[in-house]
Amino acid sequence: MNGDWLLRGRDGRLSVYLPSGDAVLCRAELGPGGPWESPPRKVGGDQKLRPGPAPGQGADLNLRPGPALGQSADDMPRADLALGQGPDHYAHLVSWRPTKPGEAGLVHSTHFRPRLAALDWAPVGHPDKTGDRTGAPAVAVDAQGRAHVFVRNKGGGVSMVAQKEKGGWEPWRDLKGSDVAADLAAVTGESGRVELYAAVPGGLLHWRQQDPGVQPVLEEAVETPVRPGTLRALATSADRTTLFYTDDSGDLCAWRAGGKPVALLASAGPGPVSAVRCELDGHDCTLLAQRSSSGRVAFAAYPTEQEAAGAWWTESGPQLPADALVSLATDEDGRVVAATLSASTGQLLLTRRKDEPGLALEAWREK
Repeated sequence: MNGDWLLRGRDGRLSVYLPSGDAVLCRAELGPGGPWESPPRKVGGDQKLRPGPAPGQGADLNLRPGPALGQSADDMPRADLALGQGPDHYAHLVSWRPTKPGEAGLVHSTHFRPRLAALDWAPVGHPDKTGDRTGAPAVAVDAQGRAHVFVRNKGGGVSMVAQKEKGGWEPWRDLKGSDVAADLAAVTGESGRVELYAAVPGGLLHWRQQDPGVQPVLEEAVETPVRPGTLRALATSADRTTLFYTDDSGDLCAWRAGGKPVALLASAGPGPVSAVRCELDGHDCTLLAQRSSSGRVAFAAYPTEQEAAGAWWTESGPQLPADALVSLATDEDGRVVAATLSASTGQLLLTRRKDEPGLALEAWREK
């Protein structure tokens, strides 16, 4: 999954999304802070999505339907899924669907409220007009609620398609670039303008909208070793976003356009971090979470955009299997919420910050 899969909806309820075979499933709180619905609901109607191999990441996660008979959760194919959310708290989902043998196209759905049905999957096309899957999509939503979908094209660059303000989609646009890795990180700044980060051999690329509604332009490139699949972007001030990634030495780094990458601390484990801005003891902080190499969830917090202040990991909760995913959000009261999903154990675990100083968390509970 590309983007945060734990989201707070317009009505204050939390929801989780995940691919399951040729579908995307959703579970939501029955009320803010309350119990969770079961069983989950399918997102986007009955249209089948294009499953692809996901070594080590199944899709059962206690959200039936699960693996086929004789197939383990860890080798179950699942669809690509990109998630984004705008200031209106509507969730935007993007995935690939099969169109004909050997070809695929991207589809989009909007989920207005967690307890309502999401819109049916609607086609948005292919970056090269026709062809097979070209990479994992990414989506960001601007201040006007328009989804911007990004994906690698067959030439190794990045293409984008955006919603029109009054419905429908703009034509596909080639944002250029070359040798771009398949995974992208899209983010919306506090200004409401959309930005994109991509990894290339030995470096990173950054695109940004100069004005709302215009095509993002490639503004900057920086040389730095990047481990594939570790990009995560976060809006961190009125005019800047921060990209988190792991370098070849295993350090978790932070980069903002116009500056140099900064090594923050050693990565707790493989894969991307989840990141959220929150208030801790009256301070604007960035909280990071990652499944650690020991199998538990590791948290680290530091004053936002002040990497020089340092950060360190603190582990929490039970030991999790290698396929566990971690996501962060804040609830309607501004409290941090952390969730983990695991295919092999079929668990959705949640914890919230206690109403006391520091980053004390409640006991992890299965939902």
